[in-house]
Formats: sequence, C-alpha cells, structure tokens
Amino acid sequence: MSPIKLEVVSAERLVYSDDVDTVIAPGVEGQLGILPHHAPLMTMLESGELLIKKGTDEISLVVSGGFMEVRPDQIIVLADAAERIEEIDVTRAEEARRRAEEKLEHRASNIDMEKAEMALKRSLVRLKAVDKIKKRRPLA
Repeated sequence: MSPIKLEVVSAERLVYSDDVDTVIAPGVEGQLGILPHHAPLMTMLESGELLIKKGTDEISLVVSGGFMEVRPDQIIVLADAAERIEEIDVTRAEEARRRAEEKLEHRASNIDMEKAEMALKRSLVRLKAVDKIKKRRPLA
C-alpha cells in the first residue's frame, strides 16, 4: 500500500510532516483510523493521542482539540496544541493538573471554570499518553 502525506500543525509550529501508513486520531465521536486513499472528510478532534504508524515504527503525538482534513493523498491536522510524547515534561504536566484541580475545588468567583476544566483535561490527556507509551516502550 502506498503511503499518505501527513502534516500536523499547531499555532506555534509544524509538529510533524512525513509520509505515513496509518493515522489513528481522537475524533469527537470516537477514534478514527485513516489509511491511504481514504474518502475525503473533515472532522473536529478531541484532546487525545494521535497515533502514527510508518512501517514498523509508531509515533505518538498529543493533540488538544482542533480539526482534521482527510484527502485521498493527504491528511492535515490543525491542532489547537500538539506535541510529541517525548517532548512532554511530566513534572510540568503534573503541576498543571494539580493547579487545575485546586481551581476547580475552590471554585473562586474570579476563576474561569471552563478554562480550568480544559486545563485539567489537557494535563490528564498528556499524562495518560505518557503512561500508555511507557507501558508500550520505555521513553529515551
């Protein structure tokens, strides 16, 4: 099977660009598996792991929402935020989780609850992805 071009872009940078065999993405209605020559589609993404398969290699990215456009020869992911699992600072993610939980627990009137909930979700997704990868293979 011929590969398909994948580009993952966040507001800050091009996170990933290469020809790949399969992409498994966290769609808002569940996981989406995309292979070359997939029917065109446009969908929103949930926060979660974006799994990329290229030959025998698996590359994991964490995306925090966004959109994915699939064309027969190309997949474009426009993520609100995206990073490779290897780039995640676990200590920082744990601290972000703790801060978000504290904000939600105290429910101060000057706190934007929606932002605190999104921060908590983002940190939990990052930590879960790191744990999942550690179980599959140790991080370098």
